[in-house]
Amino acid sequence: MESTTPSHQCMMRMAPYLIGRPRRGVVGGSRYACKLRESIRQAANDPERKPVLISGEPGLEKDNIARLVHFGSADRRLLLMRFDASNIRGQGVELFGREGSHELSLLDCLGNGNLLIDCIDLAEPQLQARLIALATEGHPAFSGRILLTAESSLKELEGIATQIRVPPLRVRRSDLGDWLRYSLRQRSPSLGWSRPPELPEAIVRRLQSHDFPNNIRELDSVVERALQQARSQAAAEQASAAITMVLPAALPEDVFWVNSREPNLRFEIWRWKPQLRQLMRSPQLWNGLLFGLVSWVFVLVNLWLWFGPQDRAHNSMLKFFWAWWWPLILLTYPLVGRLWCAVCPFMVWGEIAQNSKKALAKLISTLGLPTGWLQPRLWPHGDHDSWGAPVLAIGFAAILIWEEVWNLEDTARLSSYLLLLITSGAVLCSLVFEKRFWCRYLCPVGGMNGLFAKLSILELRAQSGTCSGSCTSYACFKGGPAEGEGMASEGCPLGTHPAHLSDNRNCVLCLTCAQACPHHSVQLRLRPPAADLQRSMHGPKGEKGLILVLAGGITLHHWQRLLGWLPLAPESLQEGPLFARLVFAALALSLPAAAGLWVERRWLYTALPLLWSVLLARHLPIGMAEAGTVLPIGWPQWSANPKVIGFCQSLAIAVGWLGCVVLLRRLISRQRQPWLTASGALLVLALASRWVVHI
Repeated sequence: MESTTPSHQCMMRMAPYLIGRPRRGVVGGSRYACKLRESIRQAANDPERKPVLISGEPGLEKDNIARLVHFGSADRRLLLMRFDASNIRGQGVELFGREGSHELSLLDCLGNGNLLIDCIDLAEPQLQARLIALATEGHPAFSGRILLTAESSLKELEGIATQIRVPPLRVRRSDLGDWLRYSLRQRSPSLGWSRPPELPEAIVRRLQSHDFPNNIRELDSVVERALQQARSQAAAEQASAAITMVLPAALPEDVFWVNSREPNLRFEIWRWKPQLRQLMRSPQLWNGLLFGLVSWVFVLVNLWLWFGPQDRAHNSMLKFFWAWWWPLILLTYPLVGRLWCAVCPFMVWGEIAQNSKKALAKLISTLGLPTGWLQPRLWPHGDHDSWGAPVLAIGFAAILIWEEVWNLEDTARLSSYLLLLITSGAVLCSLVFEKRFWCRYLCPVGGMNGLFAKLSILELRAQSGTCSGSCTSYACFKGGPAEGEGMASEGCPLGTHPAHLSDNRNCVLCLTCAQACPHHSVQLRLRPPAADLQRSMHGPKGEKGLILVLAGGITLHHWQRLLGWLPLAPESLQEGPLFARLVFAALALSLPAAAGLWVERRWLYTALPLLWSVLLARHLPIGMAEAGTVLPIGWPQWSANPKVIGFCQSLAIAVGWLGCVVLLRRLISRQRQPWLTASGALLVLALASRWVVHI
């Protein structure tokens, strides 16, 4: 047998421990990513070749950072050997060699190469001390550089080793889009795609609300699973269309699943009363309510507003609209959230128009004529909130000015104009797009409902584990035929998967998802109030404008108390020169915006309970004074005493302020002094609001 040279023997022994080039660089352009890249560059170019300690949470690929340091340095042509300290037993004989033995140790073999010691903080105490001594004092047979990784810093290496701290993925949320697109480019060739599919911004925003406790490791598994599901879906769809190339233009939102933590303090209503689930899922119940009752009541209401008396004192329907509907819808927000949108007559007529268009297309197709021009456009994807939210806020502001300057509260026909205007928007959008594009992005009332639905104690959610592991049709939001216990449906009217909801903004509690789900995944649950408002939430930027406009509606209604002292102020917004009235209306409406544009959005969310309570207090006088007088004269009448109304206003605002105090600890600060200071500031705001809405 031929003898083996020592160098060959060393290479054979080191082979299992040698590692190659980095898997990837530092992805992203955030300040954290830039700082990390700079730290790597400085460590790689360190002329003293000091030891490097790379610390950070699990799943951050700290070993890859070590490779970046090695291959970015002048030692890039030398060997890099990796040892996992958590798997080394005893005194690390294989690495250091056995005393008295003439056999070469791995350190002898490595020579001037570099050594990466992973998870040094998990090593046994005696071995850890020996590895730290190796990093700080060196070894006679080893002249290379030591790279170490750990989950936290080691005090023994302070001032000796170069420290690189890798930030967790949850503080680098702005880098998430870059990470995802990089992963798509990296994996697309192995899936047979000539170019990576587009990544909708909605996916990035949804994943940014997840903390990723396992960091990059978890993100990689999410992307891998999503691409496999997208490939399977694209293959199935294109096989049915006899298309050979499987290349999705854009990744669907439903293929990205994260294992979100089960929220605390939830009570499942349908598990408590299973019979309620069957009753509430009934299509006959919803169809009868929407198309048999709500649609025709809406017609009767508008006919009454058009042809009945025009003042509120003599028109019971106008009184019902302003004295009943507005206070009651505000009272229901903390209880059932956006449920009103499920039975909203605006969208009922939108759906009637949409269904009529489908029936017309079916009739024309039976005649052999083309129907492409009648087909609704698919649910549009993209960041529509970026333009929809400002349009929604501007539309709401225009409605508020119209309401005050033209006195809609006391003019029946103009109130009907408002109802018909919103309905026409719903009908037109329903004729162009499938589902409820108007409700999700453009309806002013829907925007307000979605904002205050975050305060609700009720939520409808699906279990992401069941959906990702068992479901392939996603009929709950796509629609489709009946499957299992699921019923045939058109899918979620707002185009949202119930397992992907991060808040109640895009859930109208219509229970379409519960009707379509074949896996018992959808749950109706009670929860603490305002559970959607969390430090990690990522609401649309346009909601800030909507909050300020809603606050402006209060200052606009009580403009005389705030601006009536100005010399050019008109006596009333309903009488006098139109230009002066419009100027003062716009000025009063913009008062909260002038004070709140510089305020961080999180602070505005903290004040959301107070905004809700002040809006309720603003509508309580007309509700409590006139809600009991809708019946004709001669029938029983009821009206609250002004002192009782004032007490209820104070009580509502006090409840709203207490809600803000709770949210301050959750969203802003848990420290006692800042919390007390902020609570005091909000108390001043609450007292000022009470003065403004005082009857």
